[in-house]
Formats: sequence, structure tokens, C-alpha cells
Amino acid sequence: MAAAYATLLSAMNIINNLRHHPCPPISLPIQQVESLTQKINFLLQFLEGYNPHRGYSQEADPLESRIADAAYAAEHAIESHIFDQLTNNGENMRSDGLYEALEKVIQDMASIEEEAKQIQGRVGVQHQLPPDSSRSSSIPQQSSMVGADNAKFQMMDKLTSHCRDLQITSIVGMGGSGKTTLARNIYEERLIKKHFYICAWATISQEYTIREILAVVLRQLNIRVDDNLSEHELGRKLYQHLYHRRYLIIMDDMWSIDAWDGVRNYFPNNENGSRIVVTTRLSDLASKFPDSDIIGMKLLDEAESLELLSKIVFGKEGWPLELEEIGKKIGKSCKGLPLSIVVVGGLLAKSKQEREFWEYIGENLNASVVNLEDDERCLKILYMSYKQLPIHLKPCFLYMGVFPEDAEIGMSELIRHWLAEGFVKAVNGKCLEEIAKEYLKDLFGRNLVLTSTNYWGKKCYQIHDLLRDLCLREAEKERFYNTAKDNEDISVLAPMSQARCLMWNDQYELSPLNMSLLRIVKTRKNEWEDSNLSGNVDQLVNSRFLQIGLREGNFPCSIWRFWNLQTLNVHTRYAITAPTDFWYMPHIRHVQFSVGLRLTDPPNDQDDIVLENLQSLERVINFKCSEQVVKKIPNIKELAFYNWGEHSLSKLDCLTKLEFLDCNFSGKCEIDFPHSLKTLILCCKDHCWEDILDKVGVLPHLQMLKISRGIFYGGKWETTEGQFRSLKILSIDWCGPCGGLEIWKIESSHFPCLESLHLTSQNELQEIPLDFAEIVTLKEIFVKYCSHSAVVSAKRISEEHAGYYGEGALQVIVYPCDKKEEGLEGLDSPNFRVERFS
Repeated sequence: MAAAYATLLSAMNIINNLRHHPCPPISLPIQQVESLTQKINFLLQFLEGYNPHRGYSQEADPLESRIADAAYAAEHAIESHIFDQLTNNGENMRSDGLYEALEKVIQDMASIEEEAKQIQGRVGVQHQLPPDSSRSSSIPQQSSMVGADNAKFQMMDKLTSHCRDLQITSIVGMGGSGKTTLARNIYEERLIKKHFYICAWATISQEYTIREILAVVLRQLNIRVDDNLSEHELGRKLYQHLYHRRYLIIMDDMWSIDAWDGVRNYFPNNENGSRIVVTTRLSDLASKFPDSDIIGMKLLDEAESLELLSKIVFGKEGWPLELEEIGKKIGKSCKGLPLSIVVVGGLLAKSKQEREFWEYIGENLNASVVNLEDDERCLKILYMSYKQLPIHLKPCFLYMGVFPEDAEIGMSELIRHWLAEGFVKAVNGKCLEEIAKEYLKDLFGRNLVLTSTNYWGKKCYQIHDLLRDLCLREAEKERFYNTAKDNEDISVLAPMSQARCLMWNDQYELSPLNMSLLRIVKTRKNEWEDSNLSGNVDQLVNSRFLQIGLREGNFPCSIWRFWNLQTLNVHTRYAITAPTDFWYMPHIRHVQFSVGLRLTDPPNDQDDIVLENLQSLERVINFKCSEQVVKKIPNIKELAFYNWGEHSLSKLDCLTKLEFLDCNFSGKCEIDFPHSLKTLILCCKDHCWEDILDKVGVLPHLQMLKISRGIFYGGKWETTEGQFRSLKILSIDWCGPCGGLEIWKIESSHFPCLESLHLTSQNELQEIPLDFAEIVTLKEIFVKYCSHSAVVSAKRISEEHAGYYGEGALQVIVYPCDKKEEGLEGLDSPNFRVERFS
């Protein structure tokens, strides 16, 4: 059903985008457009209520397959004609073939419509998931350790025992048994954070490289990872950093002893109680570790299954009497596997608490899982939750299988993929990105995706291996996509000749593919010119998401004429000048250039052309914030630019939807900020901070502020009451040799929500204000390359904060200016750590 619904939505998006394009590449016959629109809308509504009485099957529903085929045919006919028109040197192409193809599609859809109406009249809609609008749309991810208390106790005891030798402990169990949940729960324990000087986590998976494992651990230790360092050099750097320190390393989801053999020499035996924890499905692998302790994850019994299900569905409320018996039946059907219980619980928590629906779920679970192997049984249980997903979430969920196993997928990246594929249905008055965020929130609430934060602090999403297996299986069954891998660096949706999405490493040659159909092209290296696509970029006229790397500044100008492009991400060594065509891209939503983009002025004679969909514009050089430009980008939310010389930025406050601003400028500049800002990054060379921070302090929604380079007049900064009411993160970087911060005066009430303070290269700072110790929300302070007196004051803040709010509430990490700096010995404590780069 996901393929049928997604393809109908995509076809409708193509038609609507042609309608609303100021200069459409082709014109569709009005009568055919009206007929297609009517039939597509009918079929979309039909699928939203269609839920045939079919248990798990290896075959797709025939009616859904017919709908998908008809919608694919419509897309193919329209996009092929667009391709022919745009690649024919400006000559008009005959549209006879398009007309005939669309007529056939209309006839096929008419036949399907008649059959759909008969189904509606005969059986109506039954067993549709009854939504409950009164329940929260987001269920917190369950971290409960139901049934694993003993395993957790054993693990904590082994990790904190008096044995001084480096020890390895393996957590072993089948997929979905809670291995990673147990490891994560222990990893986040305050006692563990206190006991170990260094804690790091690496997910291994079936496809891994030793270099990436080492790099992941190093980044968590705030150590820079240079691309030119060899595997051995990274390992040596890690060894040096771990040497003489008590550390805990979690190696999650290991499938081969080779992964351990590749890194074992870089983990020193400091004879100080350091530990390594490995999670794996393979018992024989766990037995290969030298002197390894093994913790086996047992399945839950009936009482534990019911307890976990109750916590997920009802929280602290407990079971309603009328649902307790059927709840026991459902819990029993999950065969004690925590992942199955969590996912089924997410389904039930999103439904109304009606006995009839619960009995339907229970009966289908029992019918699906009898006499199956463990993994297969789990997949059938997970399928039940997928089957009951609202139709608009099914394509989005199945799409998670496109990404590599255990991949951390950035929220923005995932949403932009969904939009490029046409999965998100427009709602009047709502931005598509906001609708997509609601989709993600719903999938998270159903326990079908997990959230995490990557090294850069960005929110990411992941999916469990077994759920990814389900995505791949269902996608293949519905012919939604096939993931073809010519090698580990190429991922293509559908067979190469019909590929719509291509993500690959340019150093590999690709098999021939139909360029006209590609919607997403995503390269991973800056070697576009060397690939066998570089000479054919003009053929990507139907692309919607384009990420390419260029070693030279020769940018294909034809890209600006791609009629339906939404996302453009370009990595180059040199800045690019965009032609006037940029202002004629009505569907563009996100533009990012790694080095810089020079924008030409908008055309004066085209006031009616506005980039209403543009959401983000990053790395613009000498951004002209004129009234004319501001009017062209009224809905922009993210903006990053570099301005040199005198430029007026007084019109910035007219961008009333701007939430993220990264502004780097020098010279005299008049600037005003919109009150909508949530994140502000300022680099103001030779500019006085007093002129700016008074304006920044009153921004009501500002949560993150990062400043660097500017001058503190007289070396002073004194905040006042009523400023920075929502600020959570404050970062102050180097402010020049003669304008650094020396005297800083605050009161705790000036930063009532502050959670994180970062100070870098404040060599003249006399002290960090002791009032920071009174801020209850403060969780972390990073002091990098600052004065010795600043470090000492950070220690005092750590101690006083612990006195107010308890040990562990605030963590202070210091990076001294010189790794040989004296006077820091003995300062280390559970709340205060001195790091020295190796």
C-alpha cells in the first residue's frame, strides 16, 4: 500500500508543480489534468480507508499494485516528455505521445476507480486503526529495564569491580532482546560516569571499517580527526589518549571477531580497572574474547511481558479491567521479545482503548507467529504494527530501509529526502517541513524509530536492524524500491535502468542508468568531474535533490534551470556566482555551498516572482539585505553569509520567519535582528560587542548564541535583568588580541535557562562569574585554552554547584593552553576534568 499511496502523491505533486511554475517546461492538456486530478484524489482517499482482511503475505495486494502501476505510468509519461523538451536544444517537441500515454493512464485509473467503488459498497472500511486525538501524539521512548534487573546488576558489578586488569564483558542475545537498551542504560548511569574517566560508544554493525570505529571514538573524546591520518595513526592517537586513564568503551552490535582484532591493540591495559563491553547476537563470537564474561539476555516471562506492555501503553495508569485479559493474550503472543512488545505497545498506545480492536490485534498476532523461527516470528509481529500504520506514514517508514544499517540519519537530511520523493501531503497553511516533522514525531511515538544526537549535536534518527529488515522486505514485495549495491558505496533505489534515487561514492563506475528519471543524486566525495555522470549533468532535469562535489569552480549553469529542484548542496574549493536564473526557481527549498555563493541582484521587472518555498540559504558571500531581496525570500528560516566591507543589514528584521542566522562580517555594519531567531552565530571582526549584544539579549526565543572575533570595549561585559530569557547555549570564542573579555559580571537570573557554557581562547579573562553556580539548569561548562584564573574559577563553580544541586548535576571540562601547564594537578574530580590533547 505504501508504494501505491506514495506514487499517487508524487504524481499529484508533479502536476501541481507544473501548474504553479511561472515558466513550466511543458503544458498539460487542461481536460486531462482535471481528469487525472479527480481520479488521483479519489484513489488517495480510497487508500486512506482501505485495509483489506489479509494477514502477512509474501505477495502484494493486486489492487494496490494496479494503482501503483498506473501512477508510475503517469509520472513516467510526464517526466519523460519534460526531459525530451528540456534536452532538445530549445525546440518544441510534439506532445502526441504524451497525450496518448496519459489517456491510457486515465482509462486504467477509471477501471480501478470502478473496482474501488464496488469494494467500498461491498465491505466498507473495517479494522481501520481508530485514532485517539485525546492521547499524546508522542510516546516517550521506553528505556525501562523490565525483566533485566539481574543482568543490569551483574553488569554494574563487573564494571566497577576491584579487578585492575582490562576486562571485556559480552552481552549476548537474539535481535530485539534488549542488548543495546541494557548497554545504553548502564552507559548513562551517573555512577558509571563518575567511575570512569573516559566513556565512549561505537556501533560496529555488519559493514564497518576499522578507521571509522577509531574515528567515532576519538570524536567523542573531542579529539580532531584529520582525513589524511592513516588507520594506524588514528589508533596511536587513541592509545595515547587512553593511556593511564580509566576508560569504558561500548562496542555495540558486533558481528565479527575481525572488528575486535582490528582495534584491540589501541586499547591499553592500564591496570586501573578499564572495561570494554561488546553486544552481539552471536554466542560463538562472545566466546572468542580473551577472559570474557558473558551476560545472556533472557526473554521475558508472561508477567514481565505484561508489565512492559502496560508501561508503554498506559504509563503509570495501569490496565483498565476490560482490557487486562486481552492485554495478557497480546503480551503472550510477543513471545517475550522486548522489541516486539515495545513496537506493539506503540501501536496500541496510538489507538483508542476499544476491546474489539485489541481482540483483532491479538487474533492476528496469534495467527501470524505460530511455528516460526525467532527472527521470522519477530518480523511477523512487527509487520502487524506496520500494517496498522496510517497510510501517510507507511512510505516514510519503509524509506528508512534505504539508509545503511545502524546509520544515524540527520533529521533535516531525512525530511529533505521525503520531500524530494513526494511523500509529504500538503496541508493548507503549513510548511511541508513542519508536516514532515510531525510524521517523524508520530513514528517515534510508535516506537518504530529511535532518536540520538550525533557528534555535532544534531538530532538524528535510527532504526533497529529487525525493523530495517522489515522495511526492505515490504519495499521489495510492493515494488516500492530495491536497494541495489554494486559495492558497499553505492545505493540505488530500483533497478539501475529505472533508478529514481542514487547515493554513491564517485570513485566507482556506475552501470548505465536512465538519467531522466533520477530525482535524488547524492555523491559522497569531491570528485564529480572524474565520475561517469559529470558529462551528463544536463540530463538531470527532473532531479529534486542534488548533492555533488566539484574540485574546480566549473559549476554547471544548467542546474539553475532544473524545473523541479528542491535541494542543492554543492561542495567546491572555490566560490560560485549564481546567474539571474536562481531567482526563477520557484520550487527551490534548500541551497548550500561549502565555500560560497555569490548572488546576483533579483530582476527588477519580475516583482511577481517570489521564492516562497525557500527555507534555507547557506554560505552566501556579501549578502545584500536589501528590501528587494527580502521580499523575494519571505519564508526563509535558515540563513548563513559572509560579508566584507560596509553592508547594511538593517532589513534582516523583516525576515519574520528566520530561526537560524550565521553571520560573519567585518567593517562598519548596521544590523537589526528578527525576534523569531532561535539560533544566532556571530563573527564580527573588529566590531564592538556592546553595540550588538544589547539587541541580541532582548530576542525572546533565542536559545543558542555563539560569538567570536569582536571586541569587548574596555574588556568588560555586564548583562542586565530581563536579557537572554530563553538562552540555553552560550559560546564565546577568541575575541582578538586587544579586545578580549577581561571582566564579566552577571547575575544568575540573567541566564535563567542556560544549560551549556563554552569559553574558548579567553586568555585575559580574570574569572568566570561565580553566579553561574546558582543556575539550576546548567549542565556543562567547557573551558578551552583560557587563562589559568578562568580554570580555577570554573573549579569553584563546579564545587559550589555540587553543593547546591548535588554531585553530577554539572560537568566541567577544561582544555589547558599548554599540556605542560602547571597548577592543574589534583583538580580532577567526578564533576571536573582536565583534558590534554595528545
